[in-house]
Amino acid sequence: MMVNTYLVFNGNCKDAFQFYENALGGKILFMMTHGESPMADKTAPEWKDKIMHATLQTPGGLVMGSDNPQGRATKPAGFSVSVTVKDAAEGERIFKALSDGGQAHMAYQKTFWSPGFGMCVDKFDVPWMVNTEAPAQA
Repeated sequence: MMVNTYLVFNGNCKDAFQFYENALGGKILFMMTHGESPMADKTAPEWKDKIMHATLQTPGGLVMGSDNPQGRATKPAGFSVSVTVKDAAEGERIFKALSDGGQAHMAYQKTFWSPGFGMCVDKFDVPWMVNTEAPAQA
């Protein structure tokens, strides 16, 4: 089984996925606008350039998303997208990239469970936790 994150945006999915591609070191595998879809003739003109579906491959899984054609995407609440890395320097790089233009809620720092952990909300209002795995103990 694989559990993936699906994010919904109010018209800025393309910008968000380009941002995440850089921040997470991933690659956009698929991105289709409403205007490129088989339903293009039924799409309102102002939504033809909005994203119907996008898939980003990251080193650890997939992030998928779209723009909500009804413009009803709500501000995320009750969850965070969690990224776990093996190296504290890579965790710090990802945290800095994700929090750029957003807000850090807990600075990336050493904790009792991790060599590096931080929480932020990115400039697209998506909450993130970046955690570095603790070294294996013998």
